[in-house]
Amino acid sequence: MCKKRILVVDDERDLCDILVFNLTTAGYEAEAVCSATEAMDVIARCQSEHAAPFDLLLVDVMMPGMSGFELAGKLKTDEATSHLPIIFLTARDSEDDMLHGFGLGADDYVTKPFSVREVLARIRAVLSRSQQVHVQQEPALAEQPAPTGSLFSFEGLVVDNIRKTVVADADEVALTKTEFELLLLLLSHRGQVLSRQQLIEGAWPADVVVSDRAVDVNITRLRKKLGRYADHVITRQGFGYVFE
Repeated sequence: MCKKRILVVDDERDLCDILVFNLTTAGYEAEAVCSATEAMDVIARCQSEHAAPFDLLLVDVMMPGMSGFELAGKLKTDEATSHLPIIFLTARDSEDDMLHGFGLGADDYVTKPFSVREVLARIRAVLSRSQQVHVQQEPALAEQPAPTGSLFSFEGLVVDNIRKTVVADADEVALTKTEFELLLLLLSHRGQVLSRQQLIEGAWPADVVVSDRAVDVNITRLRKKLGRYADHVITRQGFGYVFE
């Protein structure tokens, strides 16, 4: 069985050496570059020489020149590299930074300082999801009542799936597309616990690999915008979310 190839992109040489050593010890083929520009060159060279492609990138966000976010944006908008899983490694741990990273198509977001064991665990999880190996399939939301072309409401909270608007106590709530889709799914299946996998299938495009953490971050942002209705978005530990 071929080893998975991982490219580390970080301007801290010592950290690169540590990660490459541990990745190699864990059974991966790993190499490192110290800038996003070098990463682009290495990936392009692999493509031109028809060499074995990388299976995952570990990317620092704050680097001189091109940032990790800019690198991810270029890779995700190029059809030849859009499938590459990316895990950000960064000291920027604000919610806005995480949401921006996930919005670019990142598969996970690990904040510094981190343990190597945590990084290896995240890598295994992302590779497993991207290869659809050892993943238990959840029932598809298409088998359940579909939220199409109608209003869904709870007290003063109204979601209009035609106009794509949300009103809470007569005030319109500005949501991102993902937040809107999550709220629509939860409200249209009120009282039913939806797993993170079901929410991913219902709120994100089918060709995008999304981590459970992305769901949690977007639910947190959604709650902040719902005011007094936030408490109705309930976490069922180990199962998912429900609107009650």
